[in-house]
Amino acid sequence: MKHRCFFKMAGILGALLCIYYFTTIVIARRHTPHIVQEIIQSDAIVLQLSDVSDRQLHILLTVEDPNFYNHRGVDLRTPGAGLTTITQGLVKKLYFKEFKPGIRKIKQTLIARFALDPLVSKDDQLTLFINIFDFCFGAKGFGEAAQYYHGKSFHELSEDEYISLVAMCVGCGSYNPIYNAEVNAERVSRIKKVLSGEYIPEKMKDIYYGDENDAFKMKRH
Repeated sequence: MKHRCFFKMAGILGALLCIYYFTTIVIARRHTPHIVQEIIQSDAIVLQLSDVSDRQLHILLTVEDPNFYNHRGVDLRTPGAGLTTITQGLVKKLYFKEFKPGIRKIKQTLIARFALDPLVSKDDQLTLFINIFDFCFGAKGFGEAAQYYHGKSFHELSEDEYISLVAMCVGCGSYNPIYNAEVNAERVSRIKKVLSGEYIPEKMKDIYYGDENDAFKMKRH
């Protein structure tokens, strides 16, 4: 009797969760075009995708989302991709006032897979990402980050300076080129090894290209 009651309650709970997530997707699909176009047409867009060179785009995607142009918003297989695609990162920014890991990750993943990626072109996703990514201290997007951290326009950045900003995408506080310069420089060095083929990520979560703690140990010593 107790087992029957348990399975019945579990079934009801499962059904309610399915309804909740289905509703979440429907609402997200309804609002996504408006949300995206409002930003695309606003002053928040400082850089166009055409302002990013092929080399710069290659660096960004290699580090942030290696399979970006092939996946459908979610990628749980590509070595070095981590748990969050560029699409999921945008969902976190556009659909959540406050994002905390856990059950909200499911909602983030569903919106990325069934709302944002199907309805927004890959190029528009990249345009959003390069302009609204939070680089800490009020710097939004690569344009403002270039000015804040390097005192120059995006177009004036050297490759190493650009990579130093890409390095922050995994954590703008921990890998800050001003306040954690040595740690940022170490990550830049690791990224360059990936770009050259000297280091090849083996697992999906290998986003630090080696031991994450090595750079912090170096800083302490």
